Amino acid sequence: MSTYILNIETATTNCSVSLSKDGKTIVLKEDYDKNYSHAERLHVYIDDVLKEANISSDELEAIAVSKGPGSYTGLRIGVSAAKGLCYALDKPLISVSTLEALAHQVTCDEGVIVSMLDARRMEVYAAVFDADYNQIKATDAQILDENAFQDYLEEGKVYFIGNGVEKAKTLIKHPNAIFIDGKLPSANEMSHLAYNKHKISDLEDVAYFEPYYLKDFVALKPKTKLY
Repeated sequence: MSTYILNIETATTNCSVSLSKDGKTIVLKEDYDKNYSHAERLHVYIDDVLKEANISSDELEAIAVSKGPGSYTGLRIGVSAAKGLCYALDKPLISVSTLEALAHQVTCDEGVIVSMLDARRMEVYAAVFDADYNQIKATDAQILDENAFQDYLEEGKVYFIGNGVEKAKTLIKHPNAIFIDGKLPSANEMSHLAYNKHKISDLEDVAYFEPYYLKDFVALKPKTKLY
């Protein structure tokens, strides 16, 4: 019997939904627009991938969601949608690391992969993976400067990917730095990661699961008093 999993990725401006069969993406819908369109498009994409695959929601084995770090609002929308589907369909919830899935867009025989997502000012949310996608440096908020990731750069090639690359390449000038432009986290790479978690029943508690924000959300205060 085939295992169908719906994967939802909303951690950045890319609103992305995939349907996987036994760990392989069979339908992918996403929007690489630079503006956030999740509220308008997410549920449309969910319906679209199911219709295109001719699969009913009852046939899904699980719902997977990209857990962060990333945009506070984007993550809230994705997780809320995933939890709502889990409740409505009585399906388990799987969470996938946003930065781990992003790293899987890079194929290399040696060196390391740095997945980085834009944060405030000169800061990025980053994690480091080896060529086999094993995480070798924990996810953290990193201030970028000309010496960022220097230890890895001195050892060999470092592949930087994600929307934090635009900041990084203005500062990091080491010859071992390889910048992969224009890439955002996608539900495509979530497929096999979610399937592997499903096989070992690595599931979340739907009632209590929260996105991994890494930092607390800070609302900007208005500059003038409102009367």
